[in-house]
Amino acid sequence: MAGPRPVVFSGPSGAGKSTLLKKLMKEYDSVFGFSVSHTTRNPRTGEVNGKDYHYVTREAMQKAIDNGEFIENAVFSGNMYGTSKAAVQAVQSKNLICILDIDMQGVRNIKKTDLNPIYVSIQPPSMAEKRLRDRKTETEESLQKRLHAAQVDMEFGKEPDIFDVLIINDHLDEAYGQLKEGLSEEINMVKKTGLSS
Repeated sequence: MAGPRPVVFSGPSGAGKSTLLKKLMKEYDSVFGFSVSHTTRNPRTGEVNGKDYHYVTREAMQKAIDNGEFIENAVFSGNMYGTSKAAVQAVQSKNLICILDIDMQGVRNIKKTDLNPIYVSIQPPSMAEKRLRDRKTETEESLQKRLHAAQVDMEFGKEPDIFDVLIINDHLDEAYGQLKEGLSEEINMVKKTGLSS
């Protein structure tokens, strides 16, 4: 795929990925673009189709996966999630660094492709149960599944040679500084071309 190298963000729920990504997008809105993933789950209150996710049927998504249209896909809590090649290409065609927020299963899948992204792991200083409970967006069963997935993600993040940048998000400003430093080369390349729209 032509364009700047994408950035794959991974880490457990409650680690602060969304907060760091929002800061990055705010400061560098003409450098980064977000890949909009597909999902078969129903939208949550306030979510917008085409902005938060592309909400599709299970049949449509499976057909696209079978046709090789996805870079990665996974099933979580019975719902399918995935990133299409077209979603990444749409961002890259604007000379923007495509951001992908992916779970560990997706990271493993992307490692098998020719995407060549920068891999960033955002980890909490400890398990993020309080942050997830404070969200009040989950049933207890869903919360337990997320906590288990978070534990698996944290262990995966410790494996050598998986991530290019590893950030422990115990202080937001320090974590954000580390994130910018880890992506500075790609950011400067995009800014230098001045072609982003």
